[in-house]
Amino acid sequence: MYFDIQVNGYAGIDFNQNTLSLEDFAFACEKLKADGVSGILATLITADFADMLIRIRNIVHFRNESQIVAEMVKGIHLEGPFISAEDGYRGAHPKKHVLKASLRKMCLLLEACEGLLKIVTLAPENDSECKVIKYLHDNKVVISAGHCNPSLEQLNAAIKAGLSMFTHLGNGCPQQMHRHDNIIQRVLSLKDDLWLCFIADGHHIPFWALKNYIALVGTEKVIITTDAMAAAGAKEGVYTLGEIQLEVSEDRVVREPGKPNFAGSAIDMKSSEMNLAIELGLTPSQLYQILCANPLKALNA
Repeated sequence: MYFDIQVNGYAGIDFNQNTLSLEDFAFACEKLKADGVSGILATLITADFADMLIRIRNIVHFRNESQIVAEMVKGIHLEGPFISAEDGYRGAHPKKHVLKASLRKMCLLLEACEGLLKIVTLAPENDSECKVIKYLHDNKVVISAGHCNPSLEQLNAAIKAGLSMFTHLGNGCPQQMHRHDNIIQRVLSLKDDLWLCFIADGHHIPFWALKNYIALVGTEKVIITTDAMAAAGAKEGVYTLGEIQLEVSEDRVVREPGKPNFAGSAIDMKSSEMNLAIELGLTPSQLYQILCANPLKALNA
C-alpha cells in the first residue's frame, strides 16, 4: 500500500475547484483506493485567498459526510499561498495570488482546516523572522520549503524554527541556475535535517539524476510523492488545476498550453513504484520505506 502526501486531483477530478462535489471527490477516493493507495493528503495550491478557504471547507465537509473520503483523506496539504513570486521558482502557481507569509492569514487557513492541516509548503525567505513557521510548528503542522529560493542562512534559520521537509526537490525552480550556489545544492547540504520529497515520473527528474539524489540522501530520508493532478488515473486530455488549464499528452507530461514548465504530474503511485524498481533497482523494502513508511513517519502518523 502507498501513502501520498501531495495529491491535487485524481481520476479526472480536480480538488482545486470551488464547485467540487462530494460525489466527484468520493469517486476520486474510490479510484485511489483501487489503485493501491491507503491514504493521501488532499493538496490545495495557491489561489485567491477566499477561494482557498472555500476549498478547504469543502474537503472538511466531504470528509465528515463520506466514509470513503474519511478513510482515504488523512489530512490537507497547503502548497501556497506563501511561496516565492519569482518566475521559475513559482512554477505554475498564479502570481497574482502569491502572498507574503502572514500570521493572520495562516491562522484563518489553520482554523478552516479543523484539525486536518498536516503540511504547509512555503518559501522561508517570505516568512519574516520565521513567524509562520514557528506558529505552524507549535500547532504540530509539518512545514515544508518549496517553490522557494532561500539562502543557506535562511534555510538554517527555518530549520531551527521548525522546518522539516522540502517539497518535490529538483522542481519548483528555474531550468537554468548557478552551477553551485542553487536551491538544490543548498538543500542537499542539509539532507540530515530534512525529509526530501521527489516525483518519480522520469519527467520532473531524469531517472539517472533521481538515482544520484536517492543515493546521496539515503532512503531513510526520502519521500516519493506523485504531485498528482486530475489526469492521474485518467486518460490524456485537457484538465484544470484550479484556474490553470493543462494539457496531458500521450507521454503523460503535464504542461500549460504553450509553456515548457510542468504543472503537477499525471503519474500514480503504482507507476512510481514500477519506475523506482526498474529504473533505479530499489528493493521491495526500500520501496515500502519511501512510498509508505517515511511519509507516515514524517507526519507522526
